[in-house]
Amino acid sequence: MKTLGQQVLKVRSKNAGPFWVTIDIFCGTAQAYAAILPRLHTAVVARLYGTPEQLVKRFDIADLYVIKFSIPRPVVQGSAADRDMHGAQWAHLLDEMLL
Repeated sequence: MKTLGQQVLKVRSKNAGPFWVTIDIFCGTAQAYAAILPRLHTAVVARLYGTPEQLVKRFDIADLYVIKFSIPRPVVQGSAADRDMHGAQWAHLLDEMLL
């Protein structure tokens, strides 16, 4: 079984304001997008990040072969408890997930 990162072009994350992080999955091809889309469930992503499913926003962008998730940060960006100021490390959990 391959990781998600091995099946797609790139998985990246970034800030989406001080209260949200966005994770982008760039599939690269129509075939990869079609293969990943039905297997990557929002509920699984919510559990992976310890977030209630109803708070996870999902965007399937077929024209670009991209799947995007926006997830609320557990702490406000820049606060004393923030361990990832830029939101760049959130992608690794999805990148390494077996799918």
